Amino acid sequence: MTYKFHNKLVLFGAGKIGRSFIGQLFSRGGYEVVFIDVFRPVIDELNLRRNYNVVIKSDVESIINIKNVRGIYGGDQEQVIHEIATAQIVAVSVGLNGLKSIIPLIANGLMKRFETPGALPLDIIIAENLRNAAEFMGHELKKHLPEEYPLEEQVGLIETSIGKMVPIMLKKDMEEDTLQVFAEPYNTLILDKLAFKNPIPGIEGLAPKENMKAWVDRKLFIHNLGHAAAAYLGFHAHPESVFLYEVLADNKLKDVVRNTMLQAANILLAKYPDEFTIESLTGHIDDLLRRFQNKALGDTLFRVGCDLRRKLSAEDRLAGAIHLARELKLPYHLILNALVYGCHFNATDEAGNRLPSDLGFDKIYKKGIDEVLTSVCGFDKVADQEVISEAIILDSSLKFQHDEA
Repeated sequence: MTYKFHNKLVLFGAGKIGRSFIGQLFSRGGYEVVFIDVFRPVIDELNLRRNYNVVIKSDVESIINIKNVRGIYGGDQEQVIHEIATAQIVAVSVGLNGLKSIIPLIANGLMKRFETPGALPLDIIIAENLRNAAEFMGHELKKHLPEEYPLEEQVGLIETSIGKMVPIMLKKDMEEDTLQVFAEPYNTLILDKLAFKNPIPGIEGLAPKENMKAWVDRKLFIHNLGHAAAAYLGFHAHPESVFLYEVLADNKLKDVVRNTMLQAANILLAKYPDEFTIESLTGHIDDLLRRFQNKALGDTLFRVGCDLRRKLSAEDRLAGAIHLARELKLPYHLILNALVYGCHFNATDEAGNRLPSDLGFDKIYKKGIDEVLTSVCGFDKVADQEVISEAIILDSSLKFQHDEA
């Protein structure tokens, strides 16, 4: 049987980024978007309505209606495999844990596609905030593909830099419309130009880059780092605040956050001198701080700062930048300061709850900041003694401030 391949994006993940960003770009670019998800209410509603709204939150609110969409329940494996085999392009936006669970399905779809007469190689856009995402996904796919499957020739693993900010929606907003999703106006998807096996889709909003690793690191060590610094420092200074824009209205605090981001920019510039300039990175930082203060977006300290075990981990925004700074023999004291403040972060959601994993992080921190630095942040007790000693001093100062308060 020969399939006719048309403009169809198969998108694993009908969550906020999937609907507001990836699905939106490709639908408006003329593609049918087929969402794969295990959350039946969203899948059923997609199939009932075949469209949904993205609410753009800015000074002037606007609505984009996304058409030509449908959904497949992730448990319907035979149908999922068929969709992969007949897709022009696939994308994944499910988070690291979700990624591990869908890779066997994707492997089965790749095999069926490979056996289909006239089938082209398949490009897979990895819409995840994950360093070395292509390497990780390739390694996992090989576990589920026959040894003779020509992965390098048949599959393009496209890393991305996801810069779009999508806030946690309030319960009332989700009850009002199951499918609507809020997002900021920013609409550029940076992705790896060199990884495509087929021509890059000519749709508005795609920004292919040749040195993708540099742009992934820019997202992680400027955007994500700045977000975390604002949340952790802001929560300490203004524990009664709920929203990110509230704490950044404190100009003194905003200056500290900006200087922390600039310290990271100097590290990034030393790592990728041919890709960035200090002027371009400074402009990017100032644009981000403006976007962070978008009142209409309503981004919360809780959303930006929670999930501490991930956000303080060795390869992530703060510890990762410090590791790189030490490798390059550059200053990192402001970044370390934000990391220590992160250990004291305990903002809650609208129901007054914290993430269960953050309660687990608290147990690690109770053993001492040095335990966090070694078991979570990946620092060595001997080789990184300087970092650990500095952190202990900073942590003791913070504890003293809490006691005084």
